[in-house]
Formats: sequence, structure tokens, C-alpha cells
Amino acid sequence: MSFSTDFLAGARACLPVAPGIAAFGVITGVAMIGAGLSPWLAVAMTVIVYAGTAQLAALQLFVAGAPMPVILFAGLVLNLRLVLYSLALAPHTSGMSVRRKLALSYLVSDNGYAHFAARYGGAPDTRARIDYLLGACSAIWVAWHVGSIAGIAAGARVPEGWHLEFVVTLTFLALAIAVIRDRALAAAAVAAGITAVLAYPLPFRLGLLVAVAAGIAAGIAWERWTR
Repeated sequence: MSFSTDFLAGARACLPVAPGIAAFGVITGVAMIGAGLSPWLAVAMTVIVYAGTAQLAALQLFVAGAPMPVILFAGLVLNLRLVLYSLALAPHTSGMSVRRKLALSYLVSDNGYAHFAARYGGAPDTRARIDYLLGACSAIWVAWHVGSIAGIAAGARVPEGWHLEFVVTLTFLALAIAVIRDRALAAAAVAAGITAVLAYPLPFRLGLLVAVAAGIAAGIAWERWTR
């Protein structure tokens, strides 16, 4: 199998971020085992879903005992950004075959799209653009799954008494702390946390969704008030 020069260029462009992607995959792999998934089911989830944040959110809700509709809705909301990526890429895929479009729709990721937009943001439409995007997204896909499978293998060897289900919560806390860079985000985090505690008695774990709504509202309200 041979790859075009642009495909290889896209893959090479993502090499610097590959270690970070793989590390996040390892954490997610361990979290899937900690949530109670079997190794084979965890591998199936990471291959089929292929969305780190959505996977962690689904695991958190699963551990909390949320019903499947709530889990699916949370995953849908978290992945809405991919719809924006698809809309931006649609004009450049008009000449592609259906098979290549399906492959691209599965492979598109945050980092892959970011590298594509940075390089070809204002360039004319050419096949080289899509080959570059496929190369970038393929490199991210490989890094993610290598890390995820390594995390699944490591998590499967950890004794059950270690209670790895806490890995999911700790991972989300680390992700949340990392993105709090201004007062609006801090207000959103505080509001979401307080609401989550107060709304905990709600049925079907709906308190988590209420907390998300409260956090978004608080962040928007803070920005408008400071302006």
C-alpha cells in the first residue's frame, strides 16, 4: 500500500502531538476497565466511539447509574463540534467517493482538523488538501488507539480491590482544572459543582445535565456582567 506525499506530510505534522494523544488514550483505557467494562468491550468502545471526552462522560454516567438515553444525549452534546467540522469540510469533499467520505467522517478529530485548517485555511480546493487531512487524522487515530489499548491492557491487570472507577472522576477533574483560565470559566465550574451536589437526588442522574446547564448559564452571565 502506497501513500501520497500529502498524506505522509499530514501524518508527520501530527507527530509532535501524538505522545499527548496516546497518554490521554492510556488514561481513558484504564478508566474503561475501572468503570466495569471487560477488555474486549472496552476495545470495541474505543474503536466504535472514538471520542475521548465523550467516552469519559459516558463512563462517568455509567458508573453513576444513569439510564442509556441520558448517556447517549450527553455524548451527542459533547460531539456537536464535529458537525461544525463536517460543515467546514463539506465543500472540499464534493468530488470524493462515498467510501472515502465515510472513512473521513470516522477519522476526523480535533487535532487532525486543526492541523488541516492551519495549513490550508485559505488555499484553493485540491486533492492534496484531503490527502493531508486523511494523513493527519490517521496519525491521530493510530496514536489514540495505541494508547487506549495499552491502558486497557494495564487496567485489566490491576487487582479489582484498587477501585479504578475513581480514575474517571479524577480524569474529569484534571481536565476541568486545566481549562479554567479566567473568571468566567471559574464561575461556570463553581456553579456546575454546586448544582451537581444540590441536584444529586434527582431521578435518572439528571442532576448532571442540570449542572451542565447551570455552568453554561453562569459562565455566560459572568461574561455579560463584566462587560
